[in-house]
Amino acid sequence: MSLITIRNVEFLNNPARFLDSYRFRVTFECIAPLKDDLEWRLIYVSCPGDVDLDQELDDCLVGPIPVGVNSFEFEGSSPDPSKIPPEDVLGVAALILTGSYNDQEFVRVGYYQNTEYDNDEMKETPPTKILFDRLVRDINAKPRVTRFQIKWDVTPPSRGQATAGAATSAPVPSADDLADDDESIHSDTKLGNT
Repeated sequence: MSLITIRNVEFLNNPARFLDSYRFRVTFECIAPLKDDLEWRLIYVSCPGDVDLDQELDDCLVGPIPVGVNSFEFEGSSPDPSKIPPEDVLGVAALILTGSYNDQEFVRVGYYQNTEYDNDEMKETPPTKILFDRLVRDINAKPRVTRFQIKWDVTPPSRGQATAGAATSAPVPSADDLADDDESIHSDTKLGNT
């Protein structure tokens, strides 16, 4: 069970110029206090077949984390154009937000980003040399979320503790409390048949 659940990721500047920084607000819920900070990273993936071209745009630590709904704003720099192969600049790329606790990734939120020129003429007939100052990006609002099980350093609250009336209900005997001899089994069976 994850102690952190992302409720919302809101991009504060979308669409934007390709060279503008990424600005967004992350809202998440924490169900138990955590001893350490959460680490959030923003990664730009221009070429999914080559991990060496991935660019970590920024990272931040958030903490201490109180129980309840929390949010923070995050700003990451734009990707370095010199590290993107020319054939991968226009079209679809990926933007990935990861959340980690004690060097264990517990969530990955991926978005598709479409990059194109800012006018129809350049869209139809792109210049031979890419003009980054004329590019705009648009991040798709529907993310792909992947959750990972990690070892948290605390025990989550029991669901039974929150159940109304649990303190006043009668205990349920375990199977170990029942007699093992044949006579008691037969007498229970006989009682059920009469």
